[in-house]
Amino acid sequence: MAEGDDGEKTEEPTQKKLDDAFKKGDVAKSQEVNLFFGLLAATLGISAMSTGMSTDVVIMLRRFIAIPHDILVDEASILLLTKQVVMGAGAVLFLPLLLFMVAGVIGNLVQHKPLMTTEKLKPKLNKISLFAGAKRLFSGQSIANFLKGLFKLVVVTSLIVWAVWPDKEMLRQLMTADLNLLLYIILEMVIKVFIVALVAMAPIALADYLYQKATWMKKQRMSLKEIKDEHKQMEGDPLIKGKIRQLRMERARGRMMAEVPNAAVVITNPTHYAVALKYNDDMNVPVCIAKGVDEVALRIREVAKDNDVTIVENPPLARALYASVELEEVVPTEHYKAVAQVIGYVMRLKRVIS
Repeated sequence: MAEGDDGEKTEEPTQKKLDDAFKKGDVAKSQEVNLFFGLLAATLGISAMSTGMSTDVVIMLRRFIAIPHDILVDEASILLLTKQVVMGAGAVLFLPLLLFMVAGVIGNLVQHKPLMTTEKLKPKLNKISLFAGAKRLFSGQSIANFLKGLFKLVVVTSLIVWAVWPDKEMLRQLMTADLNLLLYIILEMVIKVFIVALVAMAPIALADYLYQKATWMKKQRMSLKEIKDEHKQMEGDPLIKGKIRQLRMERARGRMMAEVPNAAVVITNPTHYAVALKYNDDMNVPVCIAKGVDEVALRIREVAKDNDVTIVENPPLARALYASVELEEVVPTEHYKAVAQVIGYVMRLKRVIS
């Protein structure tokens, strides 16, 4: 099997692979989630404005229904009439449409963080290739989308019919109803249909998002060779090297600070240097378990104070130990005498306190 074949892409994607895909606009996204939020916004908008909308529509339509013979059919009158209808419809539908568009943005933000990219706008030859288009048309994804759409249509339509069917007699009487009552009933039915559609779309949107997320993650999978190549590339990047080195230092510092409570003594400068030594009766020679300068030295002293570790100020010894001993190393022989005096002082101090 050739390298990079899909059959070899069995490894979970690295964070870099996911970040690169995001920068290209390749994200897990469900259109059903956007549709759900759009329906929700439209339902709320129409419900809140139903009374005002019906009044505006009645005012706009009454002229055509009540006195149609007064409408002139010359060119100027038709243009004016068209303008009035468009502006009237725009005024009625402006807020619901605005809410619908805002809901679409919210639907995207729910699924992924804000994204601005022109990658999707770049022309690609495979998008205009007849062979590639035919391949996409009969792909597993296209078949899944078709079945999903068919299932959604059947479920939503069935629920709407089930919800509206009890009102079928009332719907038959609409032709003889007053215009105000007619529009009021129609708006009530529209709201009812939207609510039923929302109830049906909620589980569909959730299931589709989970499916799209799983499908997208599967598409982002990598082969072992891709992971190795990525690691090599990242290790060669000076910025990445610096971040890795900083991360390692922070982790080492965290482990070092965790050892300070186990120290027998912390020898300080007193402000610029601090060296923590571990020693007990089972040890032949003290071991350096933490050391640092400036801010790190201050942190060592703070941890020592919080854990009742004895702090001894000995500037020459603190500087000498900092320069000559590394972490987890025993104290050098040339400092045995000075360190022994400090350890002895600490032991005597503890006996007096106890």
